[in-house]
Amino acid sequence: ENDARGRAWAEARFKALGFDRVWTESVSFPVWDRGFESAAMTTPEATKLMVTALGGSIGTPEEGISGELMLFESAAALIEAEPGAAAGKIAFINQKMERARDGRAYGQAVIARVQGASAAAKAGAIAVLVRSIGTDTDSNSPHTGTMRYDNTPTRIPAAAVSHQDADRIEALLRDGQTVAISLQLGARVRQGEYQSANVIGQFDGREKPEEIVLLGAHLDSWDLGTGAIDDGAGIAITMAAGALIGQQAQPPRRSIRVVAYANEEQGIYGGKAYAEAHADDFHNHILALESDFGAGRIYRFDTRFAEAALPLATQMQTLLTPLGVERGSNEAYGGADISTLRAAEVPVAGLAQDGTLYFDIHHTANDTLDKIDAADLDQNVAGFVTVAWLAADSEAYLDERERPAGD
Repeated sequence: ENDARGRAWAEARFKALGFDRVWTESVSFPVWDRGFESAAMTTPEATKLMVTALGGSIGTPEEGISGELMLFESAAALIEAEPGAAAGKIAFINQKMERARDGRAYGQAVIARVQGASAAAKAGAIAVLVRSIGTDTDSNSPHTGTMRYDNTPTRIPAAAVSHQDADRIEALLRDGQTVAISLQLGARVRQGEYQSANVIGQFDGREKPEEIVLLGAHLDSWDLGTGAIDDGAGIAITMAAGALIGQQAQPPRRSIRVVAYANEEQGIYGGKAYAEAHADDFHNHILALESDFGAGRIYRFDTRFAEAALPLATQMQTLLTPLGVERGSNEAYGGADISTLRAAEVPVAGLAQDGTLYFDIHHTANDTLDKIDAADLDQNVAGFVTVAWLAADSEAYLDERERPAGD
């Protein structure tokens, strides 16, 4: 199992980097298998299509399914379709994603992938085909990613098609031609729950080891590529930052904890498990940071601090400015895995990375190590060290939560 190998690597790496304590915490989740996948256009011409099953999708019958495509320009158009509007057809969601440094278009575009199958089923479709959620315009590599079924009793297969093939389909449909495809997916969810784990390394603080500055990234990735940008880079950044802080002659007052989260991709399972395991200790979580947006250079620093803690944010910004980082807002999101901490009012900060090219290879076979720039990676590590060190060595609290007597 690649998951087990990844966990073993993370444990060994934490120990090799000299972390004071290394441990695992159980995380369980269902396992989805991709299986075989193939598709072809059968009308008006016979040609292979580059597709990939969406994570969590059911499979097709072994012989596959065939049907005409019905064009929907967006997820919203499909969601608003009348029941039966796509009866017996395969819904084709042609939603395109705009390129942006901060990836702002992803939240809207990804609705097609996540909700498309259930919306198509309500419209009577027998399957859904989604234009890949990405910004590459000339690639023939489809983008995978998780999808969800709602409480609609009918579940239909869901796949993404590459941008090149989506462009071809779109042109034919706009020309008024009938487009039919055949689709075979061997996807399935295994019976029972799989036992995985979050892997955690910690350098204990010199004065208040019970108080924690947490750095997080997720250890899992989608299976099409190697997961270099999503989220191997994040694991490298947070591990390296934690190690550089912990290896100083005098450690900071508070502890530095690095969490390699399990299975973020299919539902933030590791993040939720961590929050459940540490709910009684949230008051000791001083700050949480996450790296899960590739390895592009950090360009903006956001916080979610109490007003009284903003002078510390200013101090952080003073040291970040020479790295080319500008001050953002005090409304930081933080990240997916630490979203459960943010919901519990743990302060978070965001070191926004340049994501201009991130969604070109996100969740594709092209997510490989050659896409990582070493100098950009170093700048990320420097940014995380700066923010984490200052928070960990400070005596200030960054929020206004009440703490048990003695804290």
